Amino acid sequence: MTTAAQIKAYLESLPEGKRADMEALHKLIRQRVPKEKLWFDTGKDASGKTVTNPAIGYGQQVLRYADGKQKEFFKVGISANSSGITVYLMGLKDKNFLSNNYAKTLGKATVTSYCIKFKKLADVAVPALEGAIVDRMNAD
Repeated sequence: MTTAAQIKAYLESLPEGKRADMEALHKLIRQRVPKEKLWFDTGKDASGKTVTNPAIGYGQQVLRYADGKQKEFFKVGISANSSGITVYLMGLKDKNFLSNNYAKTLGKATVTSYCIKFKKLADVAVPALEGAIVDRMNAD
């Protein structure tokens, strides 16, 4: 199955309200960064065990771990979960970047060192969310 087909199937599997928000977010990101690599992470490890929620990813980077291992991964990811939606901004060098630059302008969202979590898209200021996504895509 192609990445586009996996993403389509994933979005279609979501409950209606969450699906609409995820589709809108996916469309927004694709409009802003149309040429970036598109990913689909099933959330399963090499043995097939579910270790995280599925995610749609955008962009490309090499993550380097403390033990010296590295892997190719997306820069920005979006994922639906039981409490809402999470936007992952992977590989940020400054762990305070999101809280220092976006926490106050995002609206009803929880901000950590690498993700923005919210219940529904209407709860967040989309221009601020878009700014954080574009900043991450342009970094490095």
